[in-house]
Amino acid sequence: MEKRNVKRFAAIGMLSALSYALMLLNFPLPPFPKYLQVDFSDIPALIAAIVMGPMAGVAVELVKNVLDMITTGSETGVPVGHFANFVAGVVFILPVYAIYIRLKNKKGMAIALIAGTVTMALVMSVMNYFILLPLYVMFMNFPALSGPEALELVVTAIFPFNVVKGLMITALFMLIFAKIQDWLLKQQRAFKKA
Repeated sequence: MEKRNVKRFAAIGMLSALSYALMLLNFPLPPFPKYLQVDFSDIPALIAAIVMGPMAGVAVELVKNVLDMITTGSETGVPVGHFANFVAGVVFILPVYAIYIRLKNKKGMAIALIAGTVTMALVMSVMNYFILLPLYVMFMNFPALSGPEALELVVTAIFPFNVVKGLMITALFMLIFAKIQDWLLKQQRAFKKA
């Protein structure tokens, strides 16, 4: 049991470090506001979830954001952006895990990734409207947004951004998955036995 826990913690630690490094390579997409950044740090969390279960993926998302908060800080003084990134990652990887674990093939992974993208885009739209945008107004002294202005921002920027981000992660992960699918299944079996 102790050996199993050490192996799991080591794997989560390595995947968290990789996820953190990928988070630092974030970039804006020109049609969207510059504060909406794309990164591929959810890919190691997806691998953790597939190999070790959903809580391992959540742990990678958490550690990545804590590391980034410690090293880069937060513009607001409060980790609003890190909280948003954590929630976005979790609501992306959990549907992917839930669907893929039942289908376990390339088509199943593609369906799972699309479902994760849609879930992330919808949840983050609602969350931005009700929680995140008001927090940014409060902590960053942004001009207050009226309900229609906030809704317009969600519909024209936040929702489409999360769809595009999810599709970019989907495309890259499918390329990786095609090469490592057998390895992932082997690792999954190894972690279940350990």
